[in-house]
Amino acid sequence: MTSPVAAEGGGSQDDLVPEAFRATSNVEQYVLEADALRRRQLRSALLYGSSRFWRRKQRIWPAVIFGVIMVAVICGVIALIGAFDRQQEVNELRGRGNPLFSQSVPSE
Repeated sequence: MTSPVAAEGGGSQDDLVPEAFRATSNVEQYVLEADALRRRQLRSALLYGSSRFWRRKQRIWPAVIFGVIMVAVICGVIALIGAFDRQQEVNELRGRGNPLFSQSVPSE
């Protein structure tokens, strides 16, 4: 009785091993190097994220700094507008009004 692999393709267990490993006498060395490479790739994927090219990974800090600056500017503009409106209310309560527009009616 033959194995399913041998019956299907007529090959043996040696057909499953890549040719580069069969042609060399240092098969164990290549297997260990391949395992070490795989471990390094997994470690770098863990350290640098799941992207395939860790050198292309975009830095997040410039975007964070720009976002913080934009939020600060927006908050400053809102505070400035609020302070201006409050000052206008205080001026009206004191009776000063706007100096450009006179409150008196011109007499003829």
